[in-house]
Amino acid sequence: MAEKMSFTGGLVVKCRGKRHLSVAKNPDSVETMNSISTPPGIPRRGYLYVAAAALMWAVSGSSAKYLFAHGVTPFELVQLRLTIGIALLFLWLLVHRPALLRIARRDILYFVLLGTTGMAMVQFTYLLTISKIKVAVAILLQYLAPVLIALYSLIFARDTLTRATMLAVACATIGCYLVVGAYNFDLLSLNREGVLCGLLCAVAFAWYSLYGEKGMHSYHPWTVLFYAILFAAIFWNSAHLFWKAAPRPFEAFSVTYSASAWGLILYIAILGTIVPFGLYFDAINLIRSTRASITATLEPISAGIISYFFLGEALEPLQILGVMLVLGAVILLQLRHEYDYGTPALIRHRQHVSDGKSA
Repeated sequence: MAEKMSFTGGLVVKCRGKRHLSVAKNPDSVETMNSISTPPGIPRRGYLYVAAAALMWAVSGSSAKYLFAHGVTPFELVQLRLTIGIALLFLWLLVHRPALLRIARRDILYFVLLGTTGMAMVQFTYLLTISKIKVAVAILLQYLAPVLIALYSLIFARDTLTRATMLAVACATIGCYLVVGAYNFDLLSLNREGVLCGLLCAVAFAWYSLYGEKGMHSYHPWTVLFYAILFAAIFWNSAHLFWKAAPRPFEAFSVTYSASAWGLILYIAILGTIVPFGLYFDAINLIRSTRASITATLEPISAGIISYFFLGEALEPLQILGVMLVLGAVILLQLRHEYDYGTPALIRHRQHVSDGKSA
């Protein structure tokens, strides 16, 4: 008989004919490794999702900087983007995927924590950072997150990271430093509050990536995203109750903005929040947090390319080297056909098959 081959968990599983074994609950068991002839999702699609998200985030960061220069505050923008974003996402899911709005009561606390300590904080700390220091440095600080995620995976989650993955983390981090031209800045003379916010943004980015991945073990990525943004929006519309500097509920909507400002606000809410975060969560679902966060370092490259073609800014030799390092990191991750058994897509798939057999 012809031999069919499929990739699962970084292993090549060979199945002759139509023989299929049941799925075991233990993801590392021999039975499990021989059971899934076609795992859900294609990891390389996950890398494309992150690349698209990175491009949208790059444009979003520059748009936010423009709004700050024209009087919009970080508090106003975070309230606007999250409130508009959750309203539009709710309507879209209600019409097209209402089943994704259902969650168990016991998981409400999980989503509250993800929304308030993850999504709400990463949105605000990033906007506050770019309002105080250059966007390039803000991006550099934010993309320390892959290092934090890799360290967490090694030390606390006890995951085994390949040498290729560790090398990719190093290349992506160094590449970010070079591509944003951070070597031209006196980092010690930068606004300290801005630098601190940037570091907090990296922590928040790493946290919502890892904690969001955990939620995807049971829920679809867009369910996790919806409730993360929902509770983040609730947080920034009620924060004034305990933080007087924060805007009152829906206060940002009472401010008069120009037509061009509203255009950028809508872009940031849709193509800077809902779509790219959705793509990023879809990517984590397929390739996990470490690989997704490394690939997200394409954002500064996207910003550099946009500046080159639309603003006429030339790239210095070291910046070009940085571009090559980041691209090399992303390519390095894809050289081996790794289908990690710990991806949320496979975990939910195994659980679905297990539940079906026990029914």
